[in-house]
Amino acid sequence: MPKGKSKATGAAAGTAPPTTSASPAPNWPSLKTGIPPDSLFINTLLHDQILIIRNLLSAKLCKDYVAFLSSLPLTTTPGTPKRGEAVRVNDRFQIQDVKFAQLLWEQTALEHLVRGYEEQTVWRGEVLGLNPNIRVYRYKPGQFFDQHYDESNKVTFGPSRTPGKTTWTLLIYLTTCEGGETAFYPEPARKGQRAPDPIIVGLETGMALLHNHDDCMLHEGREVVRGEKWVLRSDLVVRR
Repeated sequence: MPKGKSKATGAAAGTAPPTTSASPAPNWPSLKTGIPPDSLFINTLLHDQILIIRNLLSAKLCKDYVAFLSSLPLTTTPGTPKRGEAVRVNDRFQIQDVKFAQLLWEQTALEHLVRGYEEQTVWRGEVLGLNPNIRVYRYKPGQFFDQHYDESNKVTFGPSRTPGKTTWTLLIYLTTCEGGETAFYPEPARKGQRAPDPIIVGLETGMALLHNHDDCMLHEGREVVRGEKWVLRSDLVVRR
């Protein structure tokens, strides 16, 4: 772990409360891209830990979505952390939306790629779909998410209320910017050894990043220097 950094949890400092399930859900635009699912692939950056899907969403769809998301009531998180929490400074919107989670899973190539992935054991169980806890993040210049670990959460999934848990974080980048990379920090192989260099995932418009949070690596969202970083966030849910 880099010097001077604490191992905080993924709970954000001063996180705004999510929009309640009783609030009306946004009228989300379609997620159909016209991109043939068979033309997309899950690429491995680190086995069992970091996977990416390039061009999951088209550039046009990302542009349309950013315009739509800009109309939502985003709340800026203050930068004063509670004890044991990571510092996060960004603008966010959060809602429990089963329908949108299903659209994100079924209208994009996500379901096709995840269910067809040759190493099904990486998901940590039988995949049910996406967490309906949907989050929208906007990072403007000077905003960031300090080093932290994401946490697995228990959920009840679908109309049958199937017991499930989240195992992989899903981030979909809707824009590129200067800065804002996601950096992962591998632990040293042996005690006393120097930690390996971080694994840096740069932003690509329309790219999905999946990273294991059932056995999470220390990571951070680096400070945005210029432009805006827009992200859609959910999680992969498996049966428990």
